[in-house]
Amino acid sequence: MSDPTTHPPTTPTRARRTRAGRDSRSASAPTLRPDQVEFFDGADDQLVTGEAVGLDRRPTGFVLRVAGALIDYLSYVVVLVGLVLLVVSLNDRGAVDDATAQALMVASIVICLIGLPTVVETASHGRSLGKLATGARIVRTDGGAIGLRHALTRSLVGMLEIVMTTGGLAVVVALLNRSSRRLGDLMAGTYSRNERAPRMGRVVVQVPPHLGGWAGMADVARLPDPLARRVSSFLQQAPALRPDSRRRIAEALAAELAPFVSPLPETDPESLLAAVSALRREREGVALQREAALLDRLEPALTGTVRGFPRR
Repeated sequence: MSDPTTHPPTTPTRARRTRAGRDSRSASAPTLRPDQVEFFDGADDQLVTGEAVGLDRRPTGFVLRVAGALIDYLSYVVVLVGLVLLVVSLNDRGAVDDATAQALMVASIVICLIGLPTVVETASHGRSLGKLATGARIVRTDGGAIGLRHALTRSLVGMLEIVMTTGGLAVVVALLNRSSRRLGDLMAGTYSRNERAPRMGRVVVQVPPHLGGWAGMADVARLPDPLARRVSSFLQQAPALRPDSRRRIAEALAAELAPFVSPLPETDPESLLAAVSALRREREGVALQREAALLDRLEPALTGTVRGFPRR
């Protein structure tokens, strides 16, 4: 029988060690409130709000961003040339001296390349001339409209990455991230959102005949929006793809789709994609019809009044 004085119990020591470890972890990684967890997830094309709701977002592509920037700065340069010609004309007529003309030249550059972009983006909530042409809008990373601070930051950084480097720095930074955000966007906390909805495809896929029995017993979970969008896009464009590219893309999408389907049928990847897409469309259509029927039954109770209740 052991002596308790020589062999003290280890439970209190373990409890103190666990409590100390928990305290140290809490100090290094503080717990955030739900309203603090609001970020822009560039990996899966989602915007996660403070309520942990994933919102779909479509950033503007690299080519469209370049085209919009060219249109914007071309219009700013046209205004700058007009102001420079006005200053030169005033100087030639003797209305202003050389020192004043040089100061006006510098002021014209600042107004056209910093002030004008800031005013335009702030007043239009991120829709400049180039962005109107390409269907884009500059928004905050939480999806809200930009303000003066965001537009001014973008304009100031734009002088470095677009004007001084002839767009080279902006192109390099935009190519290094999936959302095509330039340095000004990273510093201002903004990104370019594509607001032009894509055209609906004409191809309506159906469950392949050899998968008819499987479709009656298949369990297909709701697909993430980015994955469902890529599957739909592939099914619309599959006839125009080369056979090797078509097979490779179908295999990659089927591998991503597999965790959401049970049981997996023994078929080719493209048939699996078509069957899952058709099943999801049919089942979501039935759910919408049931919801509409329920609302129709509840409409008298929602819009009617209690019998005998006075109308005012």
